Order: sequence, then structure tokens, then C-alpha cells
Amino acid sequence: MGMTRRTFLMELARSKGFRVESELSDSVTHIVAENNSYLEVLDWLRGQAVGDSSRFELLDISWLTACMEAGRPVDSEMKYRLMEQADRYPTLNTPESEVPLFTASKVSQYSCQRKTTLNNCNKKFTDAFEIMAENYEFKENEVFCLEFLRAASVLKCLPFPVTRMKDIQGLPCMGDQVRDVIEEIIEDGESSRAKDVLNDERYKSFKQFTSVFGVGVKTSEKWFRMGLRTLEEVKADKTLKLSKMQRAGFLYYEDLVSFVSKAEADAVSLIVKNTVCTFLPDALVTITGGFRRGKKIGHDIDFLITNPGPREDDELLHKVVDLWKKQGLLLYCDIIESTFVKEQIPSREVDAMDHFQKCFAILKLYTPSIDNSSYNTSKKCDMAEVKDWKAIRVDLVITPFEQYAYALLGWTGSRQFGRDLRRYATHERKMMLDNHALYDKRKVIHMRKIPKQRNELHPCCVLMLRILWDEN
Repeated sequence: MGMTRRTFLMELARSKGFRVESELSDSVTHIVAENNSYLEVLDWLRGQAVGDSSRFELLDISWLTACMEAGRPVDSEMKYRLMEQADRYPTLNTPESEVPLFTASKVSQYSCQRKTTLNNCNKKFTDAFEIMAENYEFKENEVFCLEFLRAASVLKCLPFPVTRMKDIQGLPCMGDQVRDVIEEIIEDGESSRAKDVLNDERYKSFKQFTSVFGVGVKTSEKWFRMGLRTLEEVKADKTLKLSKMQRAGFLYYEDLVSFVSKAEADAVSLIVKNTVCTFLPDALVTITGGFRRGKKIGHDIDFLITNPGPREDDELLHKVVDLWKKQGLLLYCDIIESTFVKEQIPSREVDAMDHFQKCFAILKLYTPSIDNSSYNTSKKCDMAEVKDWKAIRVDLVITPFEQYAYALLGWTGSRQFGRDLRRYATHERKMMLDNHALYDKRKVIHMRKIPKQRNELHPCCVLMLRILWDEN
């Protein structure tokens, strides 16, 4: 069990009144393990110089979960005990038909309950799923889009590559469409459906249009119906009235479609923190999104800003933007004022956007010492016009400190994670969750004020979920 997972479970159990020891001692009666066999736990006990292990109850993590749900220790029934069973651990000589499918039975339908690393063993499948999902998103078919997105999320959590249809037996979110694509890739090495989508004129046009900052599906549909097919045709059409955001998207297009590296994210983080702390020294500025989950590249950089002290500044974003303008760092900005209404939270919409004050900006990052050659997607580089800066997409979000934990949870996870987290809260815990608060429908109370908690631990404890940001 990883240190983050172990610490989280220990704190959660203690918060519910259970006595949990940090080290093995004479007072220990139960030992809980996760993803470890009976023999592995025995080997560990021998390493701790324990001669007689019979005085301990050796239990699976499901026992501790059941205890916390019941609010008391439950009986250590046979189903919870780690047992020495030779047939439970298949060897190389075990016939394929006798190998049990333990992985499938433990995979949750909710991505917020799955451990997913950055190492995707099934990229050839998930790439095809994401192409299909994107095509359905362009067609505004949410049902089929979500079907492929959920399937991709499930396959990404598997610690092994799928090589046969039997490997997905028992997995959640494996509908008929998904299974057809998997079967074809296993047999032919590629998906004809995904290949057809990539060659589809409408998909190719929408893919180009939506790559522009400020252009969504509605605008893409409008341009396509006008007969436009490429970005060159859009730029050549003088009758089009582009928004301020779209004009900035075209002006800095080459920079904005290239990946943002971890080094660039760190450099921008320093700029943002220094600027914010100029006006609010005690402010907490936290990078969120994929970079907080451990990714090395991204497309933009998100920051969550809050102040744990009594002092608040409603004009903070405006002051930050004004200073960047004076410093010549601001290329574009759009400040959205807070629309927060206490009586309207939490939202009942699974895909609801929060109501915090936000700033969508493009910053000029001078990069003389940062090598972005491995991340630049542009193939046309005119050496006569090489510049020493790069346009970077930056989003700033201001949140009250009492709502910070919920906002951090929402802005750190992926879109699919957030969607599943809210579904899980609603269907499994009879609660409603958004980026502002957690509402317990059974107790009819808001759990919003968290005076000492500066991370996602509180809402996850209430929902009995583990935190896995360090493992994506």
C-alpha cells in the first residue's frame, strides 16, 4: 500500500473512532492489507521478527471499509480473511480456463474509485475510444460520447494490456459498441470505425475549428454549414465576425496548439504566485489540472487562489491583470465575475460549471532558457522570425477559503473524474456535490465550512473515497 493511501485510510479510520497504530506493537490485533496475499503478509511479519502470527487477524482492506461504513468493528468473516490457498494464485502452468478474473470483479464503474496511473497499457484501444467520443461530442450525442469516454477510463486503469475478449469479461462500461471496437482491434490491429471517423470531412473540419481558442461545437457547426472546411478558409472569409477570444486564438494559434511543458508550467506558476502575493501576501496559489496530477505536458495551466486569513480582496484579479498589462505580459484576458448564490448550491447538474470569479488569460512567457523542441507541434518554423517568448493559456479561479477543498477537488480531477465523482455522491452516498459544497440530503445540511482543511481530504473523507492525485 502506498504512503498516500495508507495515511489517508489511517486518518479516515481515526476520524471515525477506530484505534489505528502507525507501527506494529503488542496492542495490534488486526492487520489490514490491500493487494497483498496471505503469504506476502506472513513474509512481512517474519521481517518484523514476529514468531507467532496466529495472534493477528490478517484481513483484506474490504473489512476496514465495511467497519467504517457500519461505524463499528464488524465480524472478521471468512470473506474478509487472507487465506493460504494454493489454487488462489495461478502459476505459469495453470490452464487459462482456470485463471480467476480478480481484476474485473474489483473495478468500479466510477472513475473516482479506480486507481489509474500515467502508464496506459491499452493506448491502442483508448485512442480509438477517444476518437469515437470526440466525434459524438461534435455531433452533440452525449449518450454515445459518454459511453466511449467511460470505457476509455476503465481500460486506462488496467495494469495489463488487453489481448483477448476474455480480458474485459466482467468489466463495467463495456457496452456493445465498445466491445465491437475492442474485438476488431484485437483481430485486425486497428478500428475501421475510428479510421472512418479520422477520414470524415465533418470530423476533420470540426477538429481544426475547435483547436482555436474560443471556438466550440456551436461555432464549428455554423462555419461548416457556411461551407467552410479549413482554418485557412475561415481566416480568408472577411464576412465572419470573430469574438475577441477567437481573434486572440488565431493570433497566437501556433503557440496555443503546442503542448505546455512542466518547465513552462513551473515558470508561469512563479509569475502568478509572485503577482498574487504582491497584493495578498497570505494567499494560497495552487496549480491544478493535469500538472497537479503529475503529468509532464498539458495545453493550459489552471490556478486556484484563496486566502485563509480574514482579509479578502474582491478586486484581486483586476489588480493582477492590470499589473501584467503594465509589465507587458498580458496578451489577452477575460474576467468572469462571480455568480455565486448560496441558496442555489450545490447544483443538481452532473456537468455543472461552478460560479467562482475567473480569469481566462493568455500570458507572454519569455523562454530563453527553456527547450520546448520536444513539445512543439508546429512543423513550420521561420528562423528569421524566431521570438524569445511563447503565448501560454492561463486560467485563474478565485474561491472563498471555506469552499477551497471542494474547488480543489473539482479543478484537479479530469472532466470524467469530476462527472463520476458527482454521480457517485448522488447515487451511492445520497449527497450532492459541486465545486462549492457537499449537501447531505438525508441530514438536510451543508458541509461547507472547513476552517482547518487546505486540501481535498475533507470531502473525500465524507464520501469515503481515497485520494490518488499523485497517481493520476
